[in-house]
Amino acid sequence: MEKIEKSCNAQLAREIEIALPAELDRKDQSTLVRTYVLNTFVASGMCADFSIHDKGGGNPHTHIMLTIRPLKENGEWGAKCRKEYELDGCGQRIRLPGGEFKSHRVDTTDWNDPGKAEVWRAAWADACNRALEQIGRPERIDNRSYTRQGVQKVPTVHMGVAATQMERRGIPTEKGTINREISAQNRLLKEIKARITRIYNWTKQQTTQPEQKQSIWEQLQQAQAATKPTTRYGKVKALKESAALFSFLQENDISSMQELHAKVTAMQTEYYGLRGKIAATARQIDELNKRLSMWRQYTDNKVFRQRLATLKPKAQEKFQDAHSVELALYDAAVRYLDELKASSEKITPRHWQAEAERLTAKNSTLYQQMKSMRTDIQAVEKIRKTADELARAERTRDRGQEYDR
Repeated sequence: MEKIEKSCNAQLAREIEIALPAELDRKDQSTLVRTYVLNTFVASGMCADFSIHDKGGGNPHTHIMLTIRPLKENGEWGAKCRKEYELDGCGQRIRLPGGEFKSHRVDTTDWNDPGKAEVWRAAWADACNRALEQIGRPERIDNRSYTRQGVQKVPTVHMGVAATQMERRGIPTEKGTINREISAQNRLLKEIKARITRIYNWTKQQTTQPEQKQSIWEQLQQAQAATKPTTRYGKVKALKESAALFSFLQENDISSMQELHAKVTAMQTEYYGLRGKIAATARQIDELNKRLSMWRQYTDNKVFRQRLATLKPKAQEKFQDAHSVELALYDAAVRYLDELKASSEKITPRHWQAEAERLTAKNSTLYQQMKSMRTDIQAVEKIRKTADELARAERTRDRGQEYDR
């Protein structure tokens, strides 16, 4: 490969790094990677090499190296790209002022097509899921984003090798801090959902029972009277809990189990409403961050395209080989930005940045609203706990009366 390349800094190969399922042993991991490489890359005409790394830290992964030049039928390396002349309206080549004809470079394979990454990820997910199914594991991999899966969960950002290594050494990074915040937010969403689901199911079941003559507050007073604390700390704690429950019931005008169930139903509706807003805002932030990233990619690599335009055709070929990565990144950014403009979107990086900051602040407020739901949830959980204790006491008393008879 090095012999065929003429430029000193030409791209020799493409490397792909993939995390391996920790549920598989080393033999199954090796078989999985080998099968995937053969079916996905070698079958497309690439030469491939791979290695598996696992330092025992719970992050087994594979490095796959792929050729970017096709092979001819005679075994020689083919060209990465070919020159294609641009034609005018009459089908004639366009002559430039310097005497050369206007042309552009066309890849000889589709391996650099941006859509290939999605195809390769989908193929990896399928291969992993088949391997996990064969050993009877329930885990599955999905290459799609949370949005495409319909999952209302905030995705973490990609750390990268440098940030990951710094975090492992105990050095906080910006990306690590962001991911810790996202993980905490996702835990909050999961916690609130689980707690609301439990109290919703309990209040719904209670509404099917015969209606009590006593109000909920009277039942709570009865239960507390039966279990009076003896210590000063216990008495103060019980008094605070009683005051909080009384305030909750009075503020929400709750006296019966049906009214309590209606309150919990409203809490559940509020939860799903907030979660939907959080997910929608997170998607907007992700889109704005993607736009900002592509804008930076455009500005960082624009100089390479400008330099290429000033060179003569022979010098252009050498320059393209030397800076193929930068030119490809620039072209990808141009395509993305052109698609935005075609959809009547204005290219306004400063506005994107300001909007991303505004939405981030909005999401923080929404999470605070979600967190504040814990107070009402805790009140209903205390009511449930007290009701269960009262029911157990009544069953114990009934069994004692039967024994006496």
